[in-house]
Amino acid sequence: MDFTMLGVIVLAGLVGPILAYPRGWHVPVVVGELMVGIILGTTGVGYLNASDPTFSFLAEVGFGLVMFVAGTHVPVRDVSLQRSLARGAARAGVVGAGSAVVGVLLATTFGTGHGALYAVLMASSSAALILPIIDSLELKGEQVLKLLPQVAIADAACIVALPLAIDPAHAGRAGFGALIVIVAGAALFGILYVLEREGYRHRLHHVSEERHFALELRISLVILFLLAAIAGHSHVSVMLAGFVFGLAVSAIGEPRRLARQLFAITEGFFAPLFFVWLGASLDLSAIGARPSLILLGLLLGVGAVLTHSLARFTGQPLSLSALAAAQLGVPVAAATVGTSLHVLQPGESAALILGALVTIAAATIAGGLAARKQKVAAPVNGGA
Repeated sequence: MDFTMLGVIVLAGLVGPILAYPRGWHVPVVVGELMVGIILGTTGVGYLNASDPTFSFLAEVGFGLVMFVAGTHVPVRDVSLQRSLARGAARAGVVGAGSAVVGVLLATTFGTGHGALYAVLMASSSAALILPIIDSLELKGEQVLKLLPQVAIADAACIVALPLAIDPAHAGRAGFGALIVIVAGAALFGILYVLEREGYRHRLHHVSEERHFALELRISLVILFLLAAIAGHSHVSVMLAGFVFGLAVSAIGEPRRLARQLFAITEGFFAPLFFVWLGASLDLSAIGARPSLILLGLLLGVGAVLTHSLARFTGQPLSLSALAAAQLGVPVAAATVGTSLHVLQPGESAALILGALVTIAAATIAGGLAARKQKVAAPVNGGA
């Protein structure tokens, strides 16, 4: 990677805000970033090389930061959210049960033997994608608040379950690694809680603000990267480390100054770079050699939307159910790990990504419908 390539990547990232600018389109920023990555990467003209060590490492940093910010956006301290945990867990459980049935059916139909993997994929909800959509479309209300624990629970559970489903031979190692990261996150929460209660964090904040040291940002990045290192040595994804740390910070209470700094460094550079890299890494042409895999990918995406729609029986609007079906990190990790371990059939990894793209398209449409419905309801409620 050189500065020319880096400049092109940053320029490509601007396509996201450009497409998201017309409010009537209701297009999430990440959609444009993924699209231009696909065009410039393996599937398209091939200019961006996703396997470039520097590019891929920066993208992994971006992935960790995206998941960290996603975790901080979960209002853990909100009493209404805490009251919704049981319902969120129940909805995630209903979706998981439906996904298990559909996963076995798809694996049997296509003869892949990956029913457990398909079930995990369809049950997953990508907080890294869904929360930015909610923020960019300014979705609010009680139903949106109830959606957050469902997404958080499903995302965390599927992140932990993925290594067990894709590589059963090393399930013990993967489960132990996830446990180490979670325990480290819990210990970190305890330390942050004591520092907050004793007032040390407030003193650090005042010194940092007065002397322009950006200490909170620096310390947060140190902790994030150390957790990512633990995750790497424990054979689990950096997304778990980022999300666990984000939840810990959210539970303590994220300082507004740190939130602004994280927004600048993540949304301004690392997140667009990650989503452009993700698009560039996709080889959608690989499924052309086996047309049946195109059908598999489409059915995985449709299956995820349908299984998430089961939450409608618990009172969740269909638009939010479809939004909750959005997948990103779990399918990408499945394709990456599955390819490196040679446990997927040729072209099957591209089918997994195709399924994720279907859910992203469905979530984009569903988010737009929810935003329009909210906009129409606002004047009525305001007039009342």
